[in-house]
Amino acid sequence: MKLQQLRFFLAVVDNGLNITAASERLFTSQPGVSKQIRMLEDELGLSLFQRAGKSLSSLTPAGARVADRARVILREVENIKQMAGDLRGEATGQLSIATTHTQARYVLPPVVAAFRRRYPEVALDLHQGTSEQIAEMLAQAKVDLAIATGGGKLFENILRLPAYCWDRTVLVPPGHELAGGDRLTLRDLARFPLVTYVFSFHGESSFKQAFAAQGLEPNVVFTARDADVIKTYVRLGLGVGVVASMAHDESDCADLVALDARGLFPRLTTWVGFHRDRLLRDFSYDFIALFAPHLNEVRIGAALATPDQNTLDGLFADVDLPVRGGCCDHKPKIKRKST
Repeated sequence: MKLQQLRFFLAVVDNGLNITAASERLFTSQPGVSKQIRMLEDELGLSLFQRAGKSLSSLTPAGARVADRARVILREVENIKQMAGDLRGEATGQLSIATTHTQARYVLPPVVAAFRRRYPEVALDLHQGTSEQIAEMLAQAKVDLAIATGGGKLFENILRLPAYCWDRTVLVPPGHELAGGDRLTLRDLARFPLVTYVFSFHGESSFKQAFAAQGLEPNVVFTARDADVIKTYVRLGLGVGVVASMAHDESDCADLVALDARGLFPRLTTWVGFHRDRLLRDFSYDFIALFAPHLNEVRIGAALATPDQNTLDGLFADVDLPVRGGCCDHKPKIKRKST
């Protein structure tokens, strides 16, 4: 059995059982991929795929189990390569990160700039996506790290380290009825069309739950995963915007009014995560520390030794996480309670 056969097999699995797409991803020919799959099946004495004519229709039960083990094997091969780079003392390589638009646009720029100054020979790849897309990139080992919020069911096999907390901010044009009012309430928001982030397909949104807890139904007329897109449509008068507090910056102050929404919705925690069995390069630990200084290598090592996420969360119960806000928001620190 060759590693190439396992790579080709997983490429087919990860491309929807489409051999043509897998061959394009692997920069090889379709017959070459088919040949390697047949050789692997012959050696194992197993059918890894259900076939419908010349097409692959699904994985067999045996194929699903082989795919799980193949991922472990190839991840360990990659770990050995990563370890070798550190043992040689090389500050070169590649770091791939999956995250959301809000993190990439409003939180990570100073972190990336500091990292690039420290590691000019490390190529940094930033992939933006929804929670579902980030989970898929992690599952397929396309990225080293993920930075996201929530999504516990999506990321059950990912070690998630708490980085910071944040609230939501409400944005309206100057002169809007809400701009000059008293302390904002959910009942106030429920009276207006709302523009906010795309809701996850997995689990109930804390946004919707907050309204439901007060017997209210939000009138969400437009959703987007990009905070800048949300702000554009608020400016056009489509509705009242609800965004992450750190997505409000000084460039918005000229034509948008930010209203404090702390306490209206549950406070959220952004985390940085990776597979427990993925060996991180030294520069990966430095990136994490630049992003969240309390996440040093000692704390990450202790987190790796925990058996599950609940135990891991307990390690950080007494850690004061920063609360990120927008340019006009007060930025206190809070003590995070274990859940």
